[in-house]
This record gives sequence, structure tokens and C-alpha cells, in this order.
Amino acid sequence: MPMTRLSVNINKIATLRNARGGNNPDLIKTALDCERFGAQGITVHPRPDERHIKYNDVFELKKVVTTEFNIEGFPDQRFMDMVLKVKPDQVTLVPDAPDAITSNAGWDTIKHKTFLKEIIESLKAAGIRTSIFIDTNDELIEGAAAIGTERVELYTEAYAKKYLTDRVLAIKPYINAADVAHKNGLDLNAGHDLDLDNLRYLCEQIPAIEEVSIGHALICDALYLGLENTIRMYLREVGH
Repeated sequence: MPMTRLSVNINKIATLRNARGGNNPDLIKTALDCERFGAQGITVHPRPDERHIKYNDVFELKKVVTTEFNIEGFPDQRFMDMVLKVKPDQVTLVPDAPDAITSNAGWDTIKHKTFLKEIIESLKAAGIRTSIFIDTNDELIEGAAAIGTERVELYTEAYAKKYLTDRVLAIKPYINAADVAHKNGLDLNAGHDLDLDNLRYLCEQIPAIEEVSIGHALICDALYLGLENTIRMYLREVGH
């Protein structure tokens, strides 16, 4: 069984907090609890309207997170100013429009080659590892390698949907994508719609996955199972 790292995305905790104002649930305490319960990373995805993670949250989390800190987002000027000050362990670049509800596509690394190359160079100069959110397209993965990113994060929504009817067919393009990434010197992350049903099979079939970032499903499971128990259940699925 592979041993993939689990990074917990705490956006949904911030969404719940923001619904009533105040500080309940406490985002910082939740992040620390996730680490205490065994999570090997904390992920946040601040968006321009701050509808869940606020930019100030990112600075406060940086003070206390002791596992890997991963910040996702579209690299506009405000985002870049923030991450270059915070200097997380990893920045995951996503091509979300400002009003996107959630991520729904990977980067076109050929069309946006110049833009992404400049962003990655800035992050590398600050000592920040970069991951690019990407679809299972050979040419685009090769394009990611060409612009200097260290990792790609495979966008797994299609896998999660097809898994329900044919998991062998669902995993096939991802195995190929992992092979292309490996041949091009890229490390692998994965994320989107992963849960307790489909996670183990993904990690078994692609043991090269370094890290999965999971938020929505994990937090939903925690409503029924409790946060500590849920994190431990997800850790078992990734081989810990």
C-alpha cells in the first residue's frame, strides 16, 4: 500500500464561520486539531471575495501550522503579494475565475506558458514549491514541465464521477498522466471530489502520488463521524 500524504483543506470550516460572523468554529483551532489528529498538511484556497478563507486567515495560519502549508489560488497580484509574504511550503496554482464556486478545470499550460513561467520563477526565487492544477492531458503535462513547476496536481473530478460505474476505466487516464509526469521529472499531487469511497483505489493504482488535498468530503464526513475519527479514516485510505 502506498503512503500518500493527507492535506486537509479547511475552506469549509471558514464558510461555516463566516455564515454567522464571529469566530465559531475557530479556524485556527481546527487547523491545529487536524494536525494533532494526524493530518500531514493544511490547505487553504483564498478567493478574491473572501467568501470562506480570508486573507488575514492565511497570515494567522502561517504563525501556527507546523505541517506542510499549501495555499491554492489564481495568481493575480493580490494573491502573489500575499504568498510571497507568507512563504508557504507549497503554492498550488489554479485557473479559477473570480466567481467560480469551486475549481472546474486545469491549466492550459501552452496557452498560458509565459504567464505561468513568470509566476513560477517568482515563487522559486522565494523558495516556494509550485504545483499546477492540471487535467490528464499529455501535452499540457509536458507543458507544465517546460515552464518549471516541481509538481502537478491531477484534477480528479472525472475520476470520482466515473469511479461510481467503472473504476478501471476511471483510473486509466490518470495512470497514463502519472507516467507522463514521471517521465518529465514532475512529482504528483491529486485533488477534487476524493472521498472515503474512491481514495484508496486511486492511491493503490498510482503510488507515486505524493499528496492529496481533501476538504469538502472530509468535512461532510466529520459531521457524522467526528473530525478526529474522520481524519484517521482518511489516513488509513492513503496508507498510514
